[in-house]
Amino acid sequence: MTPPPFRLLWGHAALTLELSADADAPVCLTRLEPKDVRRADAGDGAGTRRSGQPLAEVQIAGEGQPWSGPRQVGTTVGRRLRYATHRVETADGWVELELEQVDDEAGLQVRTLIRSPEDVPAIQVHTSVRVVGDEPVTLYAVSSLATGAFRPGSGADGIDVYWAENNWQAENRWQRQPLRKRGLPDADLATRGQTPRGALVMASHGSWSSGEYLPMGALVDTDSGRAWAFQVEHNGAWRWEVGERPDGVYVAVHGPVDGDHQWRQTLDPGQEFAGVPAGLAVGDGGMESAIAALTAYRRAIVRPHPDRTGLPVVFNDYMNTLLGDPTTERVLPLIDAAAAAGAEYFCIDAGWYDEDGKWWDSVGAWAPSRTRFPGGLGEVIDRIRAAGMRPGLWLEPEVVGVRSPLADSLPPDAFFQRDGRRHVENGRYHLDLRHSAAVAHLDATIDRLVGEFGIDYFKLDYNVNVGPGTDVKAEAPGAGLLAHNRAHLRWLEGVLDRHPGLVLENCGSGGMRMDYAMLARLQLQSTSDQESPLRYPPIAAAAPMALLPEQSASWAYPQADMSDEEIAFTMVTGLLGRLYLSGHLNRMAADQLALVRDGVHAHKAIRGELARAVPFWPLGLPEWEDGWIALGLRTGGEGVLAVWRRPGADDVVDLPMPHLRGVDAEIDVLYPRRLTGWPADWDADAGVLRLTGGPAPAARVFRLRNAN
Repeated sequence: MTPPPFRLLWGHAALTLELSADADAPVCLTRLEPKDVRRADAGDGAGTRRSGQPLAEVQIAGEGQPWSGPRQVGTTVGRRLRYATHRVETADGWVELELEQVDDEAGLQVRTLIRSPEDVPAIQVHTSVRVVGDEPVTLYAVSSLATGAFRPGSGADGIDVYWAENNWQAENRWQRQPLRKRGLPDADLATRGQTPRGALVMASHGSWSSGEYLPMGALVDTDSGRAWAFQVEHNGAWRWEVGERPDGVYVAVHGPVDGDHQWRQTLDPGQEFAGVPAGLAVGDGGMESAIAALTAYRRAIVRPHPDRTGLPVVFNDYMNTLLGDPTTERVLPLIDAAAAAGAEYFCIDAGWYDEDGKWWDSVGAWAPSRTRFPGGLGEVIDRIRAAGMRPGLWLEPEVVGVRSPLADSLPPDAFFQRDGRRHVENGRYHLDLRHSAAVAHLDATIDRLVGEFGIDYFKLDYNVNVGPGTDVKAEAPGAGLLAHNRAHLRWLEGVLDRHPGLVLENCGSGGMRMDYAMLARLQLQSTSDQESPLRYPPIAAAAPMALLPEQSASWAYPQADMSDEEIAFTMVTGLLGRLYLSGHLNRMAADQLALVRDGVHAHKAIRGELARAVPFWPLGLPEWEDGWIALGLRTGGEGVLAVWRRPGADDVVDLPMPHLRGVDAEIDVLYPRRLTGWPADWDADAGVLRLTGGPAPAARVFRLRNAN
């Protein structure tokens, strides 16, 4: 007997989602609206254009793709899934919908959990697969989310795609192109009734989740303004694709898969595999509206922590300063200068454990150096506290250098291995946090440093990419990596459970592991290792696409040999996020240090707004070589605006701010007030601010207020 069609409208005041299935077809996510249209559309929806892209895609051994190509959709299991049941509930500020489908032929039960924070037009999706038949099943791919609901019934014409390239020292380089020019050419396949084979695919490779691309993307309908922004919430391997079907464009998000990441997982009867979560936000006002929704969603998924509202200023002694070569003699003057500038945490970066100047391949024991700190590390820590700051240390917890005593004292299977040998990457072994000895070592390290020295802050770095993973106690390297990734998250949660006031910074050679598996748990993210103050602004300005402003830590590293304008330029780079200060402040003249201190005070004046603000980009997302760069953060009709002028830029720039159109806006310089001002003209009717900049490089932060 053929089952009846299925249709469910679900959501809340800020969101409507539709799930539907034709008779004898899988359930599809066919609609996602940034508003409550459920009551206005309570009928059967007849005549509404819908996509037939299944909500869940599952690839298993013995059943290849029915239509060959690079796509990870159109799977045999995905087509065979049939609706079984669903439940709806509301709890703790979230509304939840859990849907169950079955594939009787393969003996699989697929559950999709869709959650949405109330009043936020965004969803989080989890997909899990359970074997309910009598035979084992080997999984090759399980989607987090798949849907053709972006603009069902029409093709890729008029849709732009955003993605971000993310190299070391060149992070957050957002690109925008029409889909027709980026992977989905119009080959007139509709005339012959054919489905394209190709797709735009972005994927990670190895253990850096953002080593090549950010694990997110966006789509914008250039006619209607409808926009989606999506993210893969995983600290390991992932892929997303955008493709075209005869009934419209689809998006599919995955964690690790066999083809890209050497991942597979065999389930015995009764066993279940949970895929990685994905987030999807929707807006009707172009890309920035979707990012505003994604920003609100990110705030809903982050772990509560006192740091979320306090946002203390951090001084770190590494960048363009000690560069991993700290000693008591070098650090003590920096402590006094950082305190004088207004810093609230002082983090001693790499090298504090090193005895012979060759620390890269000897890390792992995390014992303070006796040669670098003749009076003991405690002497330096006490000086930090006496200066009114809290102490921090750098750690790279997942690695053990080949010369470290830990390399021989821990069991061999506490490390990543491939083909029976411990994997070595750039002089380091990689701990496998599935192993109790590895976890015990790291727990003891954290607890010892907190207990003995009262450390309040750890910068957690990750400077190696160990490839597809480990095959120890895993069917494939990708399965070993996924299990380690999840064990790593459990370890981080355990650290914060034991030390709830501890602040943990996420760093991976700068931004090489910038994802919302990590950032849902940790308090701030280092955006880059970029050493040039002239190169940093496009990284910092684009960061709120990928990060909450209050988590986005960009370096400001003023130096005594800089001009006043150069000092202000690098300070502005850190002001509209978590101010992350460095530089030889101890070598500065009094007026130079005062200029730095002014920047710290300006940041403190606005940091209370960061956790409520949403970003906007008057000049669009920055390109790497742009002369003028701008980032704004707004709360309602007010906010702050950072503007950088790099060498070669025109003298004058117009900054459209349509959200202030028709407003009698007050536009005042917040920082630096002691330098020559920039002539500014506000056209309220057009909503455009015209600035005439001073000699480049130069930068300013403006306060925007509604004077009406």
